[in-house]
Amino acid sequence: MRIGAVNYLNSKPLVQGLDELAPQARVWFDLPSRLADALSAGRLDVALVPSVEWLRQPAMPIVSDACVACCGPVLSVKLYFRVTPTAVRRLALDEGSRTSAALALILLEELAGVTPECASLPLGAGLHDTKADAVLLIGDRAIQSAEPECVETWDLGERWYHWTGLPFVFALWVARPDANRTELAEVLTAARDRGTANLAEIAAAEAPGLGISTELAVQYLQDNLHFALGDEELRGLRRFAELCGERGLAPRHAVRALDKLLVYGSTH
Repeated sequence: MRIGAVNYLNSKPLVQGLDELAPQARVWFDLPSRLADALSAGRLDVALVPSVEWLRQPAMPIVSDACVACCGPVLSVKLYFRVTPTAVRRLALDEGSRTSAALALILLEELAGVTPECASLPLGAGLHDTKADAVLLIGDRAIQSAEPECVETWDLGERWYHWTGLPFVFALWVARPDANRTELAEVLTAARDRGTANLAEIAAAEAPGLGISTELAVQYLQDNLHFALGDEELRGLRRFAELCGERGLAPRHAVRALDKLLVYGSTH
């Protein structure tokens, strides 16, 4: 079993004890965008992929009700503005992001009425490495970043929830069509359950390496995120699919795959 996981703090609760739960598995850690590519290329059996990548390949099955989602501020996906949002002409997008990049474009168009030119922000680069009007940062760097020179900062989870009233799903477990779904579901759900039962322990272990306080790490995992893919999360994902389809960011038929999941009430 070849499992692809993300090495961000937000995904640590999903991989807690995977080595014990699936001793026969090999786990690779990489950026979300690279995991999606590896899964498509057949180098992985299952991966925690950006939700927009599943929308682009909805024939690949979702194999667990474990996910990374938020219902309000997410803290780790932020859009920093050097000009007012309505004046943005150039947007720098974190190279590790795909779902958050699509979300940023949607919210800028819907809430600020702009469709900016996009540029890629290389991995490891930060706010001071680009002169773009707005800069998207994701993951641990966004948690750590504070930029008093910015005109405004959007937490994209918060903006999405206030606009739609729905949760936002950033990542979910997706497998190759020929994978053993039952086995994967059992292992991945058990890992999530173990992780969510030990959030304080995970936060204490990870916070020093990120340069943040244990209290902030606990708050992030307990209050900003949740890790279960239920009907409300699927409805949020469906709305995201509609908006992506309207803009050519994902195929329109992804909505039908989500309708089936909502009808049957199952991710398996």
